[in-house]
Amino acid sequence: MSKQSPFAREEVMEAYLDSLLKEPEAPEDVTARTAKLLEQASQQMAETALASTANESEPQSNEQEAIAEKVTSLIETQKAETIEDEQQQSHAETLVENEQEAALNRAEKTKVPLKDTLGFRFQALFFEVAGLTLAVPLTSLGGIHQIEKIGPLFGKPDWFMGVMLHRESKLSVVDSAKWVMPEKYDENLAQSLNYRYLIMLGESAWGLASEKLVNTVNLTTDDVKWRESTGKRPWLAGMVKEKMCALIDVEELISMLNKGLGSNDQTP
Repeated sequence: MSKQSPFAREEVMEAYLDSLLKEPEAPEDVTARTAKLLEQASQQMAETALASTANESEPQSNEQEAIAEKVTSLIETQKAETIEDEQQQSHAETLVENEQEAALNRAEKTKVPLKDTLGFRFQALFFEVAGLTLAVPLTSLGGIHQIEKIGPLFGKPDWFMGVMLHRESKLSVVDSAKWVMPEKYDENLAQSLNYRYLIMLGESAWGLASEKLVNTVNLTTDDVKWRESTGKRPWLAGMVKEKMCALIDVEELISMLNKGLGSNDQTP
C-alpha cells in the first residue's frame, strides 16, 4: 500500500504548523463584541428615557428599592444559615476540599511556560506521524515501547485506540494522527498509517502512537518559534524552525487527554 501524507511538500508543512501556532479570531468572538455594543447602546437609550421620567416615577422607584433590599436581606440570611449548617455537618470535609482547591489554584497560577523549564540547551526526541514530525523534550519523555496488541474500550473518544498491556502496566494508546490533525484525517490516511512505537508522556499512562522514530536532537530555545498566546492548542509549545517540527508541551497534553479533549478543543 502506497504511503500517503498530507505534507508532501516542506512549505505545506510549514504553513500548517504556522496555522496551528496562530490564534484566528473566532466568529463567536465577533458576535459577542457586536452583542455587547448593542447592549451598551440599548442601555444608553434606557438611561436617557429614565432621566426624562425620573421625577414622575420617584415614589414607585423608592418602593421597588425597598422591596429589593428586603428580598436581598432574606436571601443573604438564608445563605448564611445554610452555610453555617453545612460547615457544622462536614467541617473536616470542607477543610480538605478547600486545601485541594487552593493547591490547584496555586499550581495554575505558578505554571511555568515550557520554554522557561528547559534551559537554553535541551534535547528532544523527534518522531513521525503521517508525515508530520513531532518532538518531545527528553525531560518529559516517559519511555518508548513497541506497539503490541491493543484492546479497545467502549465509551471513549474516537482518537483513543485502546489499552496496551506492558508488563504489569495498562498503557492508554492515542491515535496521534487523529488527535493532532483531525481535519486531515480521512479513510485514506487511516489505511496508510503503520503505527509501530508508543511514545510515553511523562509519568502518565498516556502514549502517542508513532510510525517512525527519527532521532534525538540537540536544540536551543532560539531554534524554536514559541507560541505567543494562550488559548487554543496549549499542547503545542512551538515549532522547531529548521526541522519543520511541532514541539509538544507534554504537561498540557496530558491534562487535555485526562479531560478527554481533542487537539482543537478549548480547555476549561
